[in-house]
Amino acid sequence: MNSSTIAIDGPAASGKSTIGYHLAKELAYLYLDTGVLYRAVTWAALNRHIPIEDEEAVTALASKLKIEVKSPQIEDGRQYTVQIAEQDITWAIRSPEVNDAVSPVSVYPGVREALTQRMREIAAKGQVVMVGRDIGTVVLPDADLKLYIVASVEERAHRRHLEMKARGSASTYDEVLANLQQRDRIDSNRSAAPLKAAEDAVIIDTTTLTIDNMLQTVDQLVETVVA
Repeated sequence: MNSSTIAIDGPAASGKSTIGYHLAKELAYLYLDTGVLYRAVTWAALNRHIPIEDEEAVTALASKLKIEVKSPQIEDGRQYTVQIAEQDITWAIRSPEVNDAVSPVSVYPGVREALTQRMREIAAKGQVVMVGRDIGTVVLPDADLKLYIVASVEERAHRRHLEMKARGSASTYDEVLANLQQRDRIDSNRSAAPLKAAEDAVIIDTTTLTIDNMLQTVDQLVETVVA
């Protein structure tokens, strides 16, 4: 077994989580979508009425918050179960309110430092597929394989809108598109670990790919790296 850490980065709704989950399942690796950690902190701040713009308070919360990510506990389409103090917040962290606030939270250096340390502790055990926005560039710069997944913002908005609609959200396509465009601007221009491809990452454009096409493309690539 040559590869024990696989880093997958890319903007929201590009297909990176689908690809990461598939790879982890195929390889019997741990799957960690690191975005859920930032979403959990955001949800907790909102739930505790901590102003998102209060960097010091949000950072203090991230440093002490005990977030657990487990294998799915319920068969409702989830890829993992996220808990805080044994409360299941798996779908709560996907709410429009969290969507609107998560990017500002992810910019705070203290929050990133606290969560990056946790990610590295998990990766140190090996055999992990870690998905996020700065995994290959910051969290795991020495990952055995790095993928950077992209797609047009219009296609990403279409995917996210269908996903939210299936869960009963009333958000319109235009609202979802505007949210993604704003998140892209924040993520790409933040001073702490901006969203970008690692120099040695393999870039995969999923704009015109079906899920089956995505997985076939990545399977062919990983076959040359993981033995």
